[in-house]
Amino acid sequence: MKKAMLSQPMAGKTDGEIVATRENAITVLESKGYEIVNTLFTDEWYNKDKMTERGVVQIPLCFLAKSLENMSLCHSVYFCKGWENARGCKIEHEAAKAYGLEIIYEE
Repeated sequence: MKKAMLSQPMAGKTDGEIVATRENAITVLESKGYEIVNTLFTDEWYNKDKMTERGVVQIPLCFLAKSLENMSLCHSVYFCKGWENARGCKIEHEAAKAYGLEIIYEE
């Protein structure tokens, strides 16, 4: 089964908006036969206090690094609307292009 991850802008979005966009993207990808690789890191290891304890200075960069690690498990990346205005999504897009992953854009 092909695996895909989501690249989703989150800055300035409410939790509800993030979840709704994510659920829509997952529905689209699953209907096309993809297994979803999680890139929404919500476990305790990634909460702000724990990252600060570990010495993480650039928290957004830590999340991006984990997303790129998870991209290595994927065949495809689904870019949600607005990706071109989000620095992490733009980096993920360049990585997906450079490494030949299939790129899917939200319609």
